[in-house]
Amino acid sequence: MRITALLLATLLLFACEQGANSPRGFSLPEGNIKQGYQVFKKYQCQDCHRIAGEEEPENAQYLLAKPIPLGGSSGRIKTYGELVTSIINPSHKLTPRQPASFTSEDGVSLMRVVNDELTVSELIDLVAYLQPKYKVTPYRTSDYRLYQLRIPDKTE
Repeated sequence: MRITALLLATLLLFACEQGANSPRGFSLPEGNIKQGYQVFKKYQCQDCHRIAGEEEPENAQYLLAKPIPLGGSSGRIKTYGELVTSIINPSHKLTPRQPASFTSEDGVSLMRVVNDELTVSELIDLVAYLQPKYKVTPYRTSDYRLYQLRIPDKTE
């Protein structure tokens, strides 16, 4: 009984850990993929981004030395919330390993902030267009080797 109560109390504490900053309950309506493609073009996202698996136009000219890929295979799911955040707050999760061409000298994303231009409906449609471009590819166990610690026998 005590263990159950302790376990329940621990779970409640961890569940409430983020408080008001928790993404719990965040949800936007379903978007329109075709309209999302139009939003991608309208805001000229293709000037800096390329969509994995889609053929690039022969005359494609990017504003960056190397276009930033969107979509493709990943070992984990790219969530709806992560895509929304990437669009409205592009510097949110930049890693220190981002190529210099993706960031300013102080490490801020070079992505144009469109928050004052992009409507909520356009954001919803853009995410609806982008999310299916990401494919989860589970890691195969044959790609990794498990190493065992070998303790020498006393006779060795």
